[in-house]
Amino acid sequence: MWDPTGTLGRALWIGGGQWAGKSTVARLLAVRHGLTAYHYDYHDARGHFDRRLARGAPVERDPEKNWVRRTPEKMAADAREIFALRFEWTLDDLRALDSPRPLIAEGWGLRPEFVVPLLDSPRRMIVMVPSEEFRLHQAATLPRAGSVSREVSDPDRAQRNRIARDRLLAQDAVAQARELGVRVLEVDGSRKTEEVADQVADHFRPYL
Repeated sequence: MWDPTGTLGRALWIGGGQWAGKSTVARLLAVRHGLTAYHYDYHDARGHFDRRLARGAPVERDPEKNWVRRTPEKMAADAREIFALRFEWTLDDLRALDSPRPLIAEGWGLRPEFVVPLLDSPRRMIVMVPSEEFRLHQAATLPRAGSVSREVSDPDRAQRNRIARDRLLAQDAVAQARELGVRVLEVDGSRKTEEVADQVADHFRPYL
């Protein structure tokens, strides 16, 4: 692994499922401990989008095909392929950063099978996933989670497909984490965000 400044070797990683609070927890830990936070989704909407354009890859799927006609299983398989491509771009982003303190990188595309081979210990990673009840709660209460953002013929089916896709990807992240010795933290909404951040901080304690 090319790591010219040691940034990757010192990084801490939060992977897992959608709507588990990964971004918020990473932000809280960055403020508390003077870390640099890397938010995967933010870069996808910006620099990674530009890289896809430069590669000549299609970046705008037909929303009807994307959300209504594909099965959740196909959606999840396609997402995993994109995650593999984007992980190389994520590593490039992180190599461009240099900090005396660890970086904390979070995002649903930071999969255990990609991250663990880079680590000196699986304790540098944690996988956060929502419980099924909390996933449905988030979908019902968060505006950005309540529906797909594109106009489609069957919005209800599109949303069901999206939730099922997210469930499959979270289950896969959990399975990979357990196989590779990475801790899994299920978030069920019973604890305040600050308390969840405390749990994650305790997990990362040797590196903070």
